[in-house]
Amino acid sequence: MNVDYLITGGGGFIGCGVAAKLLDKQPSALIVAADSLHPQIHPDSARPASLPDSVDLRVMDICDGKAWRGLLRDVRPKTIIHLAAETGTGQSLDLPTRHTHVNVTGTAVMLEALDESGSLPDHVLLASSRAVYGEGKWLDPADGRPFLPDQRTPERQRRGEFAVVAPSGETATPLLQDHRDTPSRPTSVYGATKLAQEHVLAAWCTARSIPLSVLRLQNVYGVGQSPHNSYTGIIGLFHRVAASGEPIEVYEDGQIGRDFIYIDDVARSVVAAVIDRPVRSRTIDIGSGCATTILEAARLIADLYKAPAPRVTGAFRSGDIRWAVCSAEGLEKQLGVEPIIDFAEGNRRLSTWLRDIKIIG
Repeated sequence: MNVDYLITGGGGFIGCGVAAKLLDKQPSALIVAADSLHPQIHPDSARPASLPDSVDLRVMDICDGKAWRGLLRDVRPKTIIHLAAETGTGQSLDLPTRHTHVNVTGTAVMLEALDESGSLPDHVLLASSRAVYGEGKWLDPADGRPFLPDQRTPERQRRGEFAVVAPSGETATPLLQDHRDTPSRPTSVYGATKLAQEHVLAAWCTARSIPLSVLRLQNVYGVGQSPHNSYTGIIGLFHRVAASGEPIEVYEDGQIGRDFIYIDDVARSVVAAVIDRPVRSRTIDIGSGCATTILEAARLIADLYKAPAPRVTGAFRSGDIRWAVCSAEGLEKQLGVEPIIDFAEGNRRLSTWLRDIKIIG
């Protein structure tokens, strides 16, 4: 059976959102979702309620070649949207084998199965990550020159030295991440595996003359993100803590900067990228282009619940980066998509949803 889209990780947060948006644009599209329904994300292993009914869900491990061969005997996808991955900066340091196996080996197993099936897709889209950049480029305020900082060490962080220091000795100024001029220097195992995914797919797609779209996502949050997975990001955690009436604990000095982009804007970006596929391969940064510090995020969420003021703890997470905000120029110019859900509105929607599903009172 020919299908329009195969979404790996299709039962996940982003996968369900993408499937829904695809069907909004193309109601008759045939979509297959492949997902392991991992208990860390799906504790009851049930079909996600947010996955549209018309989507054909196949429960399988993407690292299982036999499962791939069985799937590809049934379906021949025109477009593959590759979302399946182990995520989490901190968790990847503790479980590097698991992250490498799923993200890198799982991708390679998929490609081997596609070759064996004799049915290659017309386009592959990879959901990559801003984690591939590491700390990115910063500016030395003394001379206005950009530089690439060394990875921050636990020794410095234990002394409370969190800021990125320029070669001049002054506190550096962060620059926007942009794939056109920001080198990829991941500081986490997770980031390294996502960059490896990009390289493996780029080599294979080039050899097979298949266009590849690499979307480097910033911090995605919003309605539908697993409230059970402690590694899915801090925004859901902040909501649960604030709703309990406790102060949110903020790491470092609170001045970690992030680019939070709402799930609907990400799903719209993915849909735009697969509907208007490239002639050749391309990389696009997917983010709002707006910086929010972790302390600012915590204050906004605390205010939603009239919770106590956040508490800056000085704790830190090894492998974490100080600042990650991208340029939204490519998103708007290449895909014609402009993020429309700002951080305050996105968190109001998330709060309402968490109450509706009884995660918070």
